This record gives sequence, C-alpha cells and structure tokens, in this order.
Amino acid sequence: MKPVHILFEDNHLLVVEKPVNIPSQEDATGDPDLLTLLKEDIKIRYNKPGNVYLGLVHRLDRPVGGAMVFAKTSKSASRLSENVRNRSLHKQYLAVVHGAPPAMRGKLVHHLLKDVRTNIVSVVPKGTRDAKEAILDYEVLGSQDQMSLVRITLHTGRPHQIRVQMNTIGCPLIGDQKYGAHLNKPGQQIALWSYELGFPHPVTKEPLLFHSSPPDMFPWNRWSELHV
Repeated sequence: MKPVHILFEDNHLLVVEKPVNIPSQEDATGDPDLLTLLKEDIKIRYNKPGNVYLGLVHRLDRPVGGAMVFAKTSKSASRLSENVRNRSLHKQYLAVVHGAPPAMRGKLVHHLLKDVRTNIVSVVPKGTRDAKEAILDYEVLGSQDQMSLVRITLHTGRPHQIRVQMNTIGCPLIGDQKYGAHLNKPGQQIALWSYELGFPHPVTKEPLLFHSSPPDMFPWNRWSELHV
C-alpha cells in the first residue's frame, strides 16, 4: 500500500489521513491495521529501538477514510481522550446519501444499541438498557441525481453513528453495505469521509484544525467544489 499521508506531526501528536478499508486498530480479521503500520513507520523513520508508543484516541470505521489523530505520548493520549469525553474534539464529516433529508439542515438525536455478536447498531427507544444517546448536526450542501452531499458535525462518537442515523431518516449512505444494502451495489465504497478535525494541542493548548479532502472519484466528483 502507499505510505500514509501525514497531515501534522510533532513530539506529541501524529495526525494522518486514514486510507479507506484499513482497520483503525487490530481486529479479528488479522489484516494490516493503521495503528500498527504507523508504529512501524515511526520506528523506521526515527530509528527507535524497542516498542514505539502510539495512543489510539478515536476510531474511524474500516471503510471510512480521512483525518485521524494519534497520541505520541501517554500524557497526550490522556489529554486528547479527555477532549473526546468533554466534546472539545471537533469532528466534521462529509457524506453522500441517497435521496435528500427532510430539511436542509437539522439535528438528529437517537438512542443506539450495538449488537456485539452481529456488529449491527440499531435505533431503540430512550431508556433501553445499554443504549447510548447519539447526536449530530447535518447540513445539505447540494443535491443531484437522487443524491445529496451532506456535511455532518458529530457531537457524540457512537459506533456506526452517522450511517445508522442517516439511514433512520431515509437517507442511507451511498455504498454502505451494512445499513443501505437494499440500495447499494455489492463492493461499492462507502461515501463517508473524515473531513475536518479540530482540538486544542494537548501541551501548548494552541487550537489546531486539520482538513482532508475525499478522493476525486464517484460520487465525490459530482461536486467539483470539493476538489478545487
């Protein structure tokens, strides 16, 4: 595979563009994962003996690409994890969905429950045991050919959250084999991209903001402004 594109690196942080179809961390498939690949890359680039520390702060689903931050020290990992908990780690995504949401912009609040056995997440009534609240804001940036380009700001980071919530309002993501299989072709790539990532630097407290553009291919290339 190609080298992973680095968006930013210092002694405390590593911000990269996660390639699609690579797990964020080791999973049951045993396929190469991003965390291990980045550790090996740091070991080689800096000629480090022994194990390399790299902390996983948040995850992207395997088929999803885009901006992702890792911590290079345990102190940074702790502070970034606190940013995730207190929602000061700002995450914005781009998605292409089937159809069009009922309004040009809105807030979605659902309660989600993950079935660990099947790895399927469902919307359930509030108060359901083990269910977690999921909140996002969306804005429709454009619609054509029965598709819409949507910008999504996540306020919670639940498994499969964007995919499940958009499907629940009748707009499954293009290419989503799990929550939109009835509309998507087998093997089609999911149209979900981690577009913007912002947080205070864990040591200097300086506000940091990173962008990653989706690839210039279907369905993203239907919106030329993404690739100027």
